[in-house]
Amino acid sequence: MTETVFTLATSSWDDKELAAINRVVASGFFSMGKEVAAFEAQFAAFMGSAYSVMVNSGSSANLLMVAAMRYHSKVNLQPGDEVIVPAVSWSTTYSPLYQYGLKLKFVDVDLQTLNFDLEALEQAIGPNTRAIMAVNLLGNPNDYAAINKMIAGRDIHLVEDNCESLGATINDKQAGTFGLAGSYSCFFSHHISTMEGGMVTTDDEELYHIMLSIRAHGWTRNLPDTNLVTGQKSKDAFEESFKFVLPGYNLRPLEMSGAIGQEQLKKVPMIVENRRKNSVLFKEVVKDFNAVISQQEIGNSSWFGFSMVLAPDCGVTRAAFVESLQKYGVECRPIVAGNFAKNEVVTKYFDYEISGTLKNAEYIDGAGLFIGNHHYALDKEMDALRAALTNAFG
Repeated sequence: MTETVFTLATSSWDDKELAAINRVVASGFFSMGKEVAAFEAQFAAFMGSAYSVMVNSGSSANLLMVAAMRYHSKVNLQPGDEVIVPAVSWSTTYSPLYQYGLKLKFVDVDLQTLNFDLEALEQAIGPNTRAIMAVNLLGNPNDYAAINKMIAGRDIHLVEDNCESLGATINDKQAGTFGLAGSYSCFFSHHISTMEGGMVTTDDEELYHIMLSIRAHGWTRNLPDTNLVTGQKSKDAFEESFKFVLPGYNLRPLEMSGAIGQEQLKKVPMIVENRRKNSVLFKEVVKDFNAVISQQEIGNSSWFGFSMVLAPDCGVTRAAFVESLQKYGVECRPIVAGNFAKNEVVTKYFDYEISGTLKNAEYIDGAGLFIGNHHYALDKEMDALRAALTNAFG
């Protein structure tokens, strides 16, 4: 078996994260508490948002974000309302929309950026569109100036699945903060890891209060005394302890995750800077190979990984390309879930339609892949990539 030289993911933990875990162990308090609250405050400040809510995964972050839109007095998404989504993303971009009875409208992506094809998006927006779920793929933010211009003055709400793109920016504004709310993932293979974990940011106080309730059973216990869900809470803590006002879940994170997150957040500038430096190395390698199309950056990508799509008529199959990468120890995966609209779960369960064609999503599905990126220099890894490309394409 070939030794792995270029891995998909690696840990950025050191003794600081271990000390954070030990601090929680020593406290004897493990469920959501002051460590999570501290991380939420720090995360919101870092992102330039008024509020953030931590949950147990990025998937739960998407679920919480969609659920809160259902019960928001102004957004009030209802079953059958249309939400536009890109055709290339991960399953948990789409599942919460299905679970709340919303109609998904799939739109093609751009072959260069891997995000919304802006012309296709504009054509897809119609009188029944109530929301757009934008996905910032592999660290690359969407063109939010263009998207917000399309929906200006209309009753259409923009939210971001930013689970792969923590630290990406456009004009110094953080991805995940261009719409009503944005989600983030703190899974092992993402920019930061809190073991499992996710975040939602928003500037909307009502949405924030709704999320605080839905995250923990739909009760009032975690709401401020004066809030935009119930108005004024009783001063009797006993009376409020088991009072339920919204259909909720248990999406709460652990104190260990909150403590780890505080240390990981301090490293984000370093992590993003070094990933961006590695992107320069990657571009230097692939520029010599016309057989692959690499991702075109919008704003400042945080470079989750490096995508490569085989150019049409390059004469090499993806299977042969994968074999060459594996031969030289370069791990790879499909570009997220490829054309998600073709999956059985969609055709069997979802209320959906396809706007126009999904030709680029379908092409990426059969001809695309991505490799990893890390928070340290990848000189040796890029040598392995060059050797694999040379072997595949000559």
